[in-house]
Amino acid sequence: MYGKRMIAFFSASPSRRTATVAHKIADVIGADLYEIRPVAPYTEDDLDWDDKTSRVNVEMHDPACRPQIEGELPDLAPYETVFVGFPLWWFAAPHIINTFLESYDLTGKTIVPFATSGGSSLGQTVTHLRPSAKGALVKEGRRFEMGETPMAINSWVAALGI
Repeated sequence: MYGKRMIAFFSASPSRRTATVAHKIADVIGADLYEIRPVAPYTEDDLDWDDKTSRVNVEMHDPACRPQIEGELPDLAPYETVFVGFPLWWFAAPHIINTFLESYDLTGKTIVPFATSGGSSLGQTVTHLRPSAKGALVKEGRRFEMGETPMAINSWVAALGI
């Protein structure tokens, strides 16, 4: 029997692709859900990666940026495994994911990143997230397409060995 699992996800775009995938994974593996929401929600203009002055461009070019999370964070003590989902921005996790991970003592936890993207690969995303998840075992992540089947999700989770 596997330990208790949580899916924590951040989904900023109007299409809510990451939210859709997070809900699919939670349904398939029976995990609890938590949506990581920024104090200041992203607008369409904020998400315009073509605009060098847009919020996402400014944030992603500042490695120290840690956007604040709205509301109370969940208690992760009961969870052995936390799946962390996000859209890929510039082949990386949005910095609000670092905010989330750095808010906890993750010693002994397993962190499983997953991402959505219009075409970017995970690249070095997992490597760059590891320092924010001190004490945790951070598994290799996976980029998901919108049409992932429950069988494919089950196979992925089984292959993780958690």
